Amino acid sequence: MTINQLEWQQLLPDTTPYTGLFEQEFRREPIDLAITQPRLHQALAAFCGQHTASPFMVVKAVDSRAYLALINDGVEKFVSPSPSPIGSRYDIQGKIVTRSDAQSAEDNFAAKSASLYEEWLEAEQLFGCLRKCGDSYTLEPGLVHQANGGVLILSVRTLLAQPHLWLRLKQAVLSKRFQWCSADETRPLALSIPSMPLDLKVILVGDRYGLGALQDQEPELIEQALYAEFEDDLTLNDENDIVTWCAYVTSVACRYQLPEVNADAYPHLIREGARRSGDQERLPLCPLFISHLLSDAARFTDSSITAQAVIQARDDKRWRESYLSEMVLDDIDLGQVHIETEGAVIGQINGLSVLEYPGHPRAMGEPSRISCVVHLGDGEITDIERKSELGGNLHAKGIMIMQAFITSELASEQQFPFSSSIVFEQSYGEVDGDSASLAGLCALISALSQLPISQQIAVTGSVDQFGNVQTIGGINEKIEGFFDVCNARGLTGSQGIILPLTNVRHLCLKDEVIEAVKLGQFTLWAVEHVRDALPLLTGVPYIEENAPCILSAIQERISQAGGGDRNRLPWFLRWINWFNRG
Repeated sequence: MTINQLEWQQLLPDTTPYTGLFEQEFRREPIDLAITQPRLHQALAAFCGQHTASPFMVVKAVDSRAYLALINDGVEKFVSPSPSPIGSRYDIQGKIVTRSDAQSAEDNFAAKSASLYEEWLEAEQLFGCLRKCGDSYTLEPGLVHQANGGVLILSVRTLLAQPHLWLRLKQAVLSKRFQWCSADETRPLALSIPSMPLDLKVILVGDRYGLGALQDQEPELIEQALYAEFEDDLTLNDENDIVTWCAYVTSVACRYQLPEVNADAYPHLIREGARRSGDQERLPLCPLFISHLLSDAARFTDSSITAQAVIQARDDKRWRESYLSEMVLDDIDLGQVHIETEGAVIGQINGLSVLEYPGHPRAMGEPSRISCVVHLGDGEITDIERKSELGGNLHAKGIMIMQAFITSELASEQQFPFSSSIVFEQSYGEVDGDSASLAGLCALISALSQLPISQQIAVTGSVDQFGNVQTIGGINEKIEGFFDVCNARGLTGSQGIILPLTNVRHLCLKDEVIEAVKLGQFTLWAVEHVRDALPLLTGVPYIEENAPCILSAIQERISQAGGGDRNRLPWFLRWINWFNRG
């Protein structure tokens, strides 16, 4: 049996060993991409070299300006402006347009930079245009001309939203020639403009959905393109990784012209970062998240960003976003949503779920009452959510795994004589995911054994067919959701939550929960198997020789039901057993 009662120190990242590291001065300058993104750095080095199989590279990353700028910084390490002019010069005499190779960097279509990026653009920005002013004409260059001989970094989202841009860009890059076209497809160009040589490499940045859509359109091109990913998190293996992340935070503050970060602020920034990544051993590298975090904190200080500023910004943000969660909590307090937190009930348990509302910036945890009833039958578990078409595929999978475990655990040559039904009470939307399968299994075993479950304990975790408890998502929100309900009704010291042992590394809880655990008013237990959870819930051992236990209670009930004889009779004669039971 593996039951770990967690100490408060396990509920958040431990930054105590790194206190001395935070005292060192981190230089306010851009950090080398090779340090935080070694795979992307290597891919950019290969792509910017002289010999590349394709002029296209795809990078999985958020296609926002912040990410494009970081990728551009990496490209600039490997490319530099050519010593001789690259591009063309266009001269217009009346209605005659001539082209010649650029002789000076000041020529109108000479390349201006070895690397350029843009998040959103229109056709004129990308390809340039022909303008008419009175009787005269002028040609204006676009990004493809300004980055000629270098690298252009674009958002996949932009090109997918404007397919004509992508088709024309692809043609120009692959043919190494830029052809002038009219912006209005129904009208030709007012002048005949000679084409110009184009030597351009393109980096396309997008998330997996965007890259997937582009791959559907251009399977061969994407297959040949160089691929890289912007890594979302930095894994903490040793002290050097902490130093790297702190230096990265400082570089983001420098880029966005934010105040310096005090040494006492780093532990709280690490805590917020771990909360964001969902892992105590990983810290986010998202420049948008870090810049927003620092910007919020900067509002509460006149000089450098301190620990108090970070705490105040965090609390202020939570309060701004707390309206919906308060409404959910009020519904529970008023009894509109029935959640028991006292006593013990057979076949009823507090599961934990996460609510995500469209347009709301964060997920919220909420306890869910899961109930199970058992009756004579053929061993089938009826999933009411699935029957009513409110249960998703993952939820249905969890129910079937529960049934497989029960069948295996009570291995018998006889058919199991009970059927059961299980439901999420007061759920009016779709239920999906298997994170409630441990709670559902405990409710089922309680109903079979007729042993009541403590309503002061909530349960989360998925199970496999062997009863092993597995990792689930949203652990912090789930714990805090049940804690808020218990806290509103008054902490008794007997309330708590059972969670998977493998989720301990994902804990990063708010101060109120940590303080309650520290004072012994609230408890978290981490378990590895359903056999570990049930004794905590029922107060009865799962299996024990020569003593009352949960398994023997179920077997005794099966025996009293006369499961063996009943299942040997044809279905139309099974009613005879009702008279034999006396």
